[in-house]
Amino acid sequence: MIAIIDYDAGNLRSVEKALAALGEQAVISREKQVILQADRVILPGVGAFGDAMEKLHQYDLVPVIRQVAEAGTPFLGICLGMQLLFQGSDECRNTEGLGILPGRILRIPPGPGLKIPHMGWNRLEIAPNSRLFQNIPQGSYVYFVHSYYLKAEEPSIVAASVEHGVRIHAAVERGNLFACQFHPEKSGQVGLQILRNFLQMERLGTKDGSGN
Repeated sequence: MIAIIDYDAGNLRSVEKALAALGEQAVISREKQVILQADRVILPGVGAFGDAMEKLHQYDLVPVIRQVAEAGTPFLGICLGMQLLFQGSDECRNTEGLGILPGRILRIPPGPGLKIPHMGWNRLEIAPNSRLFQNIPQGSYVYFVHSYYLKAEEPSIVAASVEHGVRIHAAVERGNLFACQFHPEKSGQVGLQILRNFLQMERLGTKDGSGN
């Protein structure tokens, strides 16, 4: 069973529909036991960093997400859901993120002819041996909508990058944790393949779930 974490963020239904297109049934829930018993967990979302963290605390989902991460369950953060996994964001400097992965979310700096928000299709530079991007051609296009970007502290966790006035860490993976700034559910066949790859991940410590 796939659990999509419900914390009043936007875009949950779009992810649910993309999974349905792959023949997978997902449950949108904020119930602790539903999330903890899931085979895979997804944290999507669009919106403001501070508001999202407030909702996660309000629904007591912060310890649940940490427990999922520690249990080795395959976990995917999408867009805002990716940003929340890190330590904090320029969007709301007084709010701490989940801090599960090291790095910060920075505002995309303005530049001549540069559109902010970064909205539309951009080409991925995919890191070698990425599990999330298996069978995805180098230079594939995916769909972005964001004004803030990840700067990860550990280069080793960066699975894909793009250029938009600055180098943006567009996807990360470490152990059972995966996340992408772009929207795979809105990225056509490439996005569906990325979701398909995630669905094939095993729980950490079983079969090839360690990535080794």
